[in-house]
Amino acid sequence: MTDPAFALPDSILTPEAYLLIENDNNTGTRHEFVNGLVYAMTGASRSHNRVVRRLMTRLDLHLQGTRCEPFQSDMKVKVKRGDDVRFYYPDVQVTCEEESDRYYNEQPCLIVEVLSDSTQRTDRTEKLMAYQTIERLQEYVLLSQDSPLYLNSCHG
Repeated sequence: MTDPAFALPDSILTPEAYLLIENDNNTGTRHEFVNGLVYAMTGASRSHNRVVRRLMTRLDLHLQGTRCEPFQSDMKVKVKRGDDVRFYYPDVQVTCEEESDRYYNEQPCLIVEVLSDSTQRTDRTEKLMAYQTIERLQEYVLLSQDSPLYLNSCHG
């Protein structure tokens, strides 16, 4: 059930309006933003959460003592190319830049998405194309939560 105080408008939002609504959102539902349209995100499975937790633990240990910092799925990534503005919630991201916003990063060097039946098409197409425009991105990794399978990462 959604909080009646948190209602997304049916019209197209500006990025600023989206951020005002999303950053004050206390419903527990996160929303991604693609050029004025807002999409609610579904919950993740137990397997999905295990993969993310294990990866975050390893990245946190690996990056200790460096200027790089890992973030999990509550931190947005802003992708902007011209008038095309998007905010996604990747499962894991790492940034080594001094990011200025409290709620999103713009220059991650690593983005990881854990695939699920409901998200894999978007992760392999729309997000792949969007993330490739991030100047500092070095790796975009897609992980299966169901089977061990190596997928080549792509460089932006």
